[in-house]
Amino acid sequence: MRGFSTRAIHGNISLRDPKGSLRTPIYDSVAFEHASSDSLRLTFEGKKLAYAYSRIANPTVSDFEQRLQLISGGIGVLAVSSGMAAISNTILALAGAGSNIVTSKHLFGNTLSLLDKTLRPWGLEVRYVDTDDPEQVAGAIDAKTSAVFIESITNPQLDVPDCRKISEITAAHQVPLVVDNTLLTPYLFNCGEHGVNIEILSSTKYISGGATSVGGVIIEHGNFDWQQAPRLQERAAKQGQMALLAALRQEVYRNVGACLAPHNAYLQSLGLETMSLRIEKSCANTMALAAYLEKQSLVQGVNYPGLASSPYHDLAAQQFGGRFGGVLTFDLARREECFAFTDALQLVRRATNINDNKTLIIHPASTIFSEYPEVDKLAMGVRPNMLRLSVGIEDYEDLIDDLEEGFKAL
Repeated sequence: MRGFSTRAIHGNISLRDPKGSLRTPIYDSVAFEHASSDSLRLTFEGKKLAYAYSRIANPTVSDFEQRLQLISGGIGVLAVSSGMAAISNTILALAGAGSNIVTSKHLFGNTLSLLDKTLRPWGLEVRYVDTDDPEQVAGAIDAKTSAVFIESITNPQLDVPDCRKISEITAAHQVPLVVDNTLLTPYLFNCGEHGVNIEILSSTKYISGGATSVGGVIIEHGNFDWQQAPRLQERAAKQGQMALLAALRQEVYRNVGACLAPHNAYLQSLGLETMSLRIEKSCANTMALAAYLEKQSLVQGVNYPGLASSPYHDLAAQQFGGRFGGVLTFDLARREECFAFTDALQLVRRATNINDNKTLIIHPASTIFSEYPEVDKLAMGVRPNMLRLSVGIEDYEDLIDDLEEGFKAL
């Protein structure tokens, strides 16, 4: 098999552009003409591989999906409009009123809000457990569990669940394991090899190539019997391993309208070509900054799985091949110091994204978790004196110089 970067750059080389373009063009078109009514009918019935309407499928988006399939090892990929769209579409396809999802309170803030404030009122039960304890995961699963949902590294708590152990539990209970792998991407963590059934990515992050565009991805790893999923049994009898992707494409994704724009797909295909290079640089920079921050007297603690002091270091090293992603957190004395520190920075930007080419800093408690009361934030592992640093690909010496200015302001 060709290497990761080669696959990302060249995609399926047998699918060459008819005009000879080295890049798949942007098919910025809503509808596609067919030579006959029967051709259009077969396309809508899913019996012909062709295009009819860009909300359902688009050639530029398909090219992006095929590249992701090649680098992830999945059997199929669906690209959607955002990472949150990837999560919501997956849950809508798997779960329903009266069923439950087993997950953790240590999740990205918008994911928690989706589960608690958007889906729970529609009848979905959300069961929160400590995913550091696989036995708690096992104890929460019952006949109405539609999925177990975790993050490969939680954002911003930076917990690292043991995916292999959890996948063994979900497999024994015949429940799909869904993992948000945004902080690592398939380059750092091969979900399929660790028993993950459905992988979710916010392609807005590392994949887009420097925050050029918003997008999301659902990857089907082909290792779950969908006849065991109540909502997909009928489809699985006809479509086998492709039952989930069929349910998404022919129903949920189509009906919700979470399509990825062709222009965004084009930008993200470009981002894939350099993703491995940028991730390597980002990880190296993050390790250097984490080591620097651990030595600062004004820092009360640094949280990064790459540090030997992290309780997740050994597990993360085993799961992720010795690289630990591009996000760290550190604590100062109190919230006021966090604000003074960030306001003194010039090179590091005050912005909410992660895995940009630029280094970004944010105070999670007052931003992405601002809708939650203090007691809930603490239960989620979001402390009032914590800062999140998403490390880019600048020269790390310049980043350290900038952080020095932040400490001088204290």
